[in-house]
Amino acid sequence: MPLAADAAGYRTANFTVAAPTPQLAKEIGDAAEQCRRDLAIEWLGREIPNWTKPCPIHADVHPNLGAGGATSFIFDQGQVFGWEMKIQGSRERVLDSVVPHEVTHTIFATHFRQPLPRWADEGACTTVEHHSEIAKQERMLIDFLKTSRGIPFNDMFAMKEYPRDVLPLYAQGHSLARYLIGQRGKRAFMTFLGDGLQDGNWPRAIREHYEYDHLLALQNSWLDWVKSGRPEIQPAGTTMLASAETPALPATAIAGGAKPQATLRSVYGENAAWRPQKLKPIVPPAAVDPRASTGAAGYDASLARESTRR
Repeated sequence: MPLAADAAGYRTANFTVAAPTPQLAKEIGDAAEQCRRDLAIEWLGREIPNWTKPCPIHADVHPNLGAGGATSFIFDQGQVFGWEMKIQGSRERVLDSVVPHEVTHTIFATHFRQPLPRWADEGACTTVEHHSEIAKQERMLIDFLKTSRGIPFNDMFAMKEYPRDVLPLYAQGHSLARYLIGQRGKRAFMTFLGDGLQDGNWPRAIREHYEYDHLLALQNSWLDWVKSGRPEIQPAGTTMLASAETPALPATAIAGGAKPQATLRSVYGENAAWRPQKLKPIVPPAAVDPRASTGAAGYDASLARESTRR
């Protein structure tokens, strides 16, 4: 429940908001608190505890502003703190896209207490945005794949930092997150991430949780799904529940004397020395023949799949 409100801003149990007007500050604070509760239950099956200090939200709201945001925090020896969130956009997009996206980052950070792979963090957070924002990502994905800007999965899974060409990471990360979540559900996706974080061996985690022999098999299957227009996926089997316990951290993350690591949207920290074998790159589709039938968004149905033969 809200704790206080005045002309300078607004405070809830877990957020303090500075916005252009008191009404906007209240709307944003209440939305952030509601998202924090509802999305934690959606992803984890339970609420997360209140933070010891609230997260400041600095909001720039204007009808002509593009939607966007950034959330920073610090991981230190199994703890996360030092929250700060900056958001911008129209009132509608701030409330239905930017706030849910950024609050989901804080839920993931609170649960895992260590940085997630960039594709998984940004991809999963994008799934909670308004359908108009998601549609932009889906349109851009097709453009990126057709102009050789797709990211091979072995490269994408190994990314510890944001690449210079960041937009393909958002579009492709969202698409893959949606693809995996569609197969097993959100809580199983969280269990998969928690398992993969233990040793950084993502091919093993994909094999054990989604039954793909390797990342190339996953890449090919995902490409086929994209080519077919990204239809809704019927979950297979029983949906797993995310563990109610916070995942254990690798020993290197809690070693005595470790320096705090400031992060921007949970920038990937040090990981195990795993290096995936080089996969063949994603091949962009050939030029579309106007006489040929095409898939969704004009996607050329002749897009080649990479061979999984060794």
